[in-house]
Amino acid sequence: MQPLPAILPTEGRHVIHLLFRVEHGQWDLLDKPSRISAKTALAKLVSEIRSTPDTQLLIFSMVTPKADLGFMLITPDLHVADAFSKRLTLALGPDILTPAFSWLSMTERSEYTTSDEEYALSLETEEKLTAGTPAFEEKMDAFRKRMTKYLKDRLEPNLPDWPVVCLYPMSKRRVPGQNWYALDFDARKKLMAGHARVGRTYSGRILQLITGSTGLEDDEWFVTLFSKTTSDVKAIVYEMRFDEVSAQYADFGEFFIGLQLPLDALYSRIGL
Repeated sequence: MQPLPAILPTEGRHVIHLLFRVEHGQWDLLDKPSRISAKTALAKLVSEIRSTPDTQLLIFSMVTPKADLGFMLITPDLHVADAFSKRLTLALGPDILTPAFSWLSMTERSEYTTSDEEYALSLETEEKLTAGTPAFEEKMDAFRKRMTKYLKDRLEPNLPDWPVVCLYPMSKRRVPGQNWYALDFDARKKLMAGHARVGRTYSGRILQLITGSTGLEDDEWFVTLFSKTTSDVKAIVYEMRFDEVSAQYADFGEFFIGLQLPLDALYSRIGL
């Protein structure tokens, strides 16, 4: 069969979150060689996915009974994402993994990012620097380097191995008096700037990846938080809820907590 033409986003990558329950009754029906073969097959698939160019696969043990294990797959081609997600579902054999939750989204840039012109204006008005001077150009150069890294981290993330992962979908509210999309762009950008300032206070403690799912899923974004402790996850979500963007305009879906584990440790943790 000839390879299908790639389905690539204009920029960024496709992201699929997959959460499963393990059907231990079905697993217990397998003899020992069949169990070893199934675990080996999943391990080989994980290795294959992780060796695919521009592709990442993260593996989670889900902490509550909402799900047992989860995968986060990031790759440019939608055909590749779809094929790998289906193979992950069946890797341990038919009827062993039952889907508990799934989400398709895409990495994306923020429309509220500070532009060169806006930053230059802030240097002139707030720091009293004159355009074209060495001090001004030095700050502009540093700003451009920061923004280049920021954009790459959003569109082509290199996600950390921090143990705690929090997953949830969200949308902006559209009701009379609280319609995010009825606000003009400047008002939305000002609100998002305040929202971002709260997030920056957790630098080094929380890494946040927001991926877009408008037109792809029921909610508009999917949030993946990485941390080294549940305390920081709890703290940032709590503090953000007092920010006007969240308090007035955000609706949240179900929350999931996972732990990043090596595959062998995951097998032991979930009783395979």
